[in-house]
Amino acid sequence: MAMDTSRLFEPLAVKGRTLRNRIVMPPMVVLRGLATPDGVEWYGRRARGGVALVIVEATAVNRLGSELTAKTLRPLVDAIHAGGALAAIQLFPIAFGRSVSPAKLQRSEIGQILAAYRAAAGTCAEAGLDGVEPHGAHGYLLNQFFSPVKNKRTDEFGGDLANRMRMALAVVEATRQGFGPDRILLYRHTPVGRGYGIEESLALAERLVKAGVDVLDMSPSSIEAPGDRAAPFRKFGVPVIAVNQLDEVERALEALQEGRADLIAIGRGLIADPDWPIKVKEGRFDDIVRCVRCDEKCFGNLEKGIPIECTQWAEETT
Repeated sequence: MAMDTSRLFEPLAVKGRTLRNRIVMPPMVVLRGLATPDGVEWYGRRARGGVALVIVEATAVNRLGSELTAKTLRPLVDAIHAGGALAAIQLFPIAFGRSVSPAKLQRSEIGQILAAYRAAAGTCAEAGLDGVEPHGAHGYLLNQFFSPVKNKRTDEFGGDLANRMRMALAVVEATRQGFGPDRILLYRHTPVGRGYGIEESLALAERLVKAGVDVLDMSPSSIEAPGDRAAPFRKFGVPVIAVNQLDEVERALEALQEGRADLIAIGRGLIADPDWPIKVKEGRFDDIVRCVRCDEKCFGNLEKGIPIECTQWAEETT
């Protein structure tokens, strides 16, 4: 019996915009440049492959408006739109490679980060991006503010749960101010982390939604049940993205059909085969170029500081 994948291809309306299906390309640093022909083609190619939303890789807010302007970002946005997808970008709070913890940040530096988010979001709006996503996951700085293990501040940005939520909420407020009321604001969060669990994350998510977040991007879920750690967050009435080996079609369908997520993110699977959505929709499962989880030329190249590739590539898939 043929697999019924129709659930994956139902449209979803968010903030007056329509995602053509439930498939998201999550933010992955690929070292190809956002204002270069190579980078524009990389993201445009994944859009043409059939995803509904492309979230461009984590980009430090200090790069927006200076190195990356609305004008230089426009070809990237246009390429994604031409491929039929909505375009978003993940915004990172500090320059890559900078080592800093919540306790080391001066109050003035926190203010600078918030101002940079506001300005970067304004540049993104001017460039025509549909969405922006502050990066609050995976143990990076914003996630460290939320963690009682990593956050040793003694002012209003540290201590109890309410104070540990304050930085994320301030970033969301600043981002919304810069981005305007009519575009999609996402937030990426790791639901279980250093010193906190689902219940504390639910408290944060509730406040994030009240503060104006339109999509909750929960990363990652466990390997045992696809979308399991995303599922509790659906109660807040906004779409929830799940991730973790959802390029396995059965896992993607399970996450949606069991009501654990509204959108599924496919990372390395879209590196291996940008046409994954089209092939799944057409039932051409045997034609999919599958990620084999070797990490050799994706994470491996990333560690070397060179553009990521895939050991499974054939010439026609790139």
